Amino acid sequence: MSRSAPALTDFRRIVVKVGSSLLVDSGAGKLRESWLAALCEDIADLHKDKRDILVVSSGAIALGRSVLKLPRGPLKLEESQAAAAVGQIALARIWAEMLGRHGITAGQILVTLGDTEERRRYLNARETIDKLLEWRSVPVINENDTVATTEIRYGDNDRLGARVATMMSADLLVLLSDIDGLYDAPPGEGRKVNLIPVVERITPQIEGVAGASGSELSRGGMQTKIEAGKIATSAGTHMVIASGKTEHPLRAIIAGGRCTWFLTPANPVTARKKWIAGSLEPRGTLYIDAGAVAALRRGASLLPAGIKRVSGEFDRGDAVIIRDMDGAEIGRGLVAYDAADAGKVIGLSSADVKNILGFEGRAEIVHRDDLVMGGA
Repeated sequence: MSRSAPALTDFRRIVVKVGSSLLVDSGAGKLRESWLAALCEDIADLHKDKRDILVVSSGAIALGRSVLKLPRGPLKLEESQAAAAVGQIALARIWAEMLGRHGITAGQILVTLGDTEERRRYLNARETIDKLLEWRSVPVINENDTVATTEIRYGDNDRLGARVATMMSADLLVLLSDIDGLYDAPPGEGRKVNLIPVVERITPQIEGVAGASGSELSRGGMQTKIEAGKIATSAGTHMVIASGKTEHPLRAIIAGGRCTWFLTPANPVTARKKWIAGSLEPRGTLYIDAGAVAALRRGASLLPAGIKRVSGEFDRGDAVIIRDMDGAEIGRGLVAYDAADAGKVIGLSSADVKNILGFEGRAEIVHRDDLVMGGA
């Protein structure tokens, strides 16, 4: 039996991706302020119900072009980077002002590909965003177009949105687009096409119906949205593609408006744990005492005080095996210290770590969110 579409209000941590073609009027080169104000109302409605909302926002280059009054047409890489430098300031100010009207503090996060692919930087980015969410801020995230190059850039913010959603264990990614979902053939070619309301699994047939980009301001077409869906659903995150052309686009989804849902059989926590347990090669081992074993089994994080011995050469963000003093495997996780620093803080209370290392280290050696119990 086919699965039905979920409701947007079922989800507690939501990433909303907004494209350049929605934020910026392609003809006038100006910000669509009334549309963005309406979207921020939608975000505020979800936010006040204790949901975590993250925004992945394009628009820096497009806004920079407008401010600098650059001619239409393609830009060279260095011109795009310079336009982004101007546009990022404008974009951050706009989001801060619009969300601030609802008593919400915005936080700007600029990322490059390495921030979600390299585990050390991945952990830094995730911990920063987690703290913003803990403070009930709305992180506004964009690719750092001022330093990204054609070789390393995401190329579109659909896939960036998917990477952010998986990094933050979001349970829903919303792609607001200039099209209201996935059709069984590319729209606009004079043929009868049908919206596909629910995609239970991304098959080669689904990939085959993806069309090309619909706007000169948008780097992402339906193909990149399908790629984003593969990234998101494989990590336990549902995804929905919906039109951003209407005001209050999130309210429209809630009201049952036209859209396409991409479903996942997993959830972000189990998918992440599976990745840690089975997909990463352990680089070292932490041996812990009986008290730490008991604490981990109660759902706690691993603190320096419970560690008795460290072996292996590992960097922060690497996977390690956690064993008891008899050598039995207790679990696996991502370590928050490199091997040298981990060896220095063995058996110490968290308060003593700063005195030994000379800096304020993480309270946990392995955070419970990065820990899989029971071996691999």
